Amino acid sequence: MLAAGMGSRFGGMKQLEPVGPSGETVMDYAVYDAVRAGVERVVFVIRRDVEEAFRATIGSRYSGRLPVAYAFQELDVLPAGRTVPQGRTKPWGTGQAVLAAGDVVSAPFIVINADDFYGRQAYAALGALLAVERTPGSYAMVAYPLVNTLSENGSVSRGVCEVVDGRLRSVVEHTGLSADGDGVLDASGARFTGRELVSMNFWGLLPDVFGRLEAAFGAFLDEHGQEQGSELYLPAVIDDLVARGHATVDVLTSPDPWFGMTYAADRAMVAARLAELVAASEYPSRLGWRA
Repeated sequence: MLAAGMGSRFGGMKQLEPVGPSGETVMDYAVYDAVRAGVERVVFVIRRDVEEAFRATIGSRYSGRLPVAYAFQELDVLPAGRTVPQGRTKPWGTGQAVLAAGDVVSAPFIVINADDFYGRQAYAALGALLAVERTPGSYAMVAYPLVNTLSENGSVSRGVCEVVDGRLRSVVEHTGLSADGDGVLDASGARFTGRELVSMNFWGLLPDVFGRLEAAFGAFLDEHGQEQGSELYLPAVIDDLVARGHATVDVLTSPDPWFGMTYAADRAMVAARLAELVAASEYPSRLGWRA
């Protein structure tokens, strides 16, 4: 679970924001859905400077109920021979975040964002796929229609996928995406129908990916390491592996809705959607993770 971001657009630690009817966070619903899909352990990728608050507020609620581990995304944990450029203060993106978990993950695993709600059936489908033995480099993802991943409160960035015969052909990051009439525009003015599938960082990966991520991180630092704010995005790494024939990615879809908190104003929408799901008996009114 990628939870290292502090949510600059949100204005605080949105991962800790209570949105469920009994004070649950979006992460609580993620863990609930993951466990009933067969996940046996949760690894939180966080920053060391929030470790104490995170363990007390989030990690403690799973104590004695589910194995939990922590991995730390740190600015200065770099491949050999590389150093942090002067003035750099932020970590290196989702690619580095997943790489940080390499020391504590040794089985097929699911990657998610801590502030995204993906839906029960999406976890079930991805969990079932990973339960079957897969060869190295044989990954999977759950994708969602672009129009269903927008925010009413500002623009978003999404990895737009090209899918052929159920396999990922490419994933390209587009920024500044927002609704425009009956379509969607990005920051460059490119128009989309809204039906395009996009990556929401919901991946099914195998441990061999860590070696590939380390190599990609080194190459990224050699080319972009001196650029302030540059980030190694996990979708970009996967896209490159697919393009070079080093990986395949099965693309799954789900009838469940995706929703998340990009902006502070998104909170009310998320809380309302969760209340609807509880009312429909999709979730209990009080998750078992709450004390």
